[in-house]
Amino acid sequence: MAKSTAFLEFSRTDPAKKNVAERLRNFREFEIPLNHTELLHQAARCMDCGVPGCHAFGCPLHNRIPDWNDMVYREKWQRAFLLLQATNNFPEVTGRICPAPCEAACTLSINDKPVTIRHLELQIVEKAWREGWIQPVIAAQKSGKRVAVIGSGPTGLTAAQQLARRGHAITIFEKSDRIGGLLRYGIPDYKLEKWVIDRRLEQLKAEGIRFETGVDAGVDISARYLK
Repeated sequence: MAKSTAFLEFSRTDPAKKNVAERLRNFREFEIPLNHTELLHQAARCMDCGVPGCHAFGCPLHNRIPDWNDMVYREKWQRAFLLLQATNNFPEVTGRICPAPCEAACTLSINDKPVTIRHLELQIVEKAWREGWIQPVIAAQKSGKRVAVIGSGPTGLTAAQQLARRGHAITIFEKSDRIGGLLRYGIPDYKLEKWVIDRRLEQLKAEGIRFETGVDAGVDISARYLK
């Protein structure tokens, strides 16, 4: 447990937002990240519940939230990232746009404000990018099998990465002219700037994943893709 009395000592602090006059000038993200001390206080509020609702039924990915909250509080950031990465391929996306049902399921939310789980998740993964902890993961052995993934939205990209890391040769077919699906074309920049997607795509390319854009599966796929 991070700190047994922290939820009594510290209140929830949400990231501040840039003023409206500044936000009107562009379409960029407008949340201002919490500083280092504030992050430690927010992580410390996690009570390491016996049955953590955030993990057990609040998070569809079953992220190990109490565990990485504890690591943040102890300033073991790389360990926190490894715990986060174990259940989430793209935490820089969920850390920005997830509606955070984990926070609604947080025990503190019964009679207080929940832990700032989503923002802590974002801060962990962004620190991992800055520190160079996120690198391509190349399969030690190739399976000799080829897999076609139809669609390059979050589900397609996640499936492709998991399969590539198991040694399969992956090709993603995307109907649109750019990769990203809903992430690129369905979410506005102020929620998810597109450089976030492009940064992760570079990792997927380095892991051997091929991308074919402008291909309408079932219509455009010809014999040349099946050779």
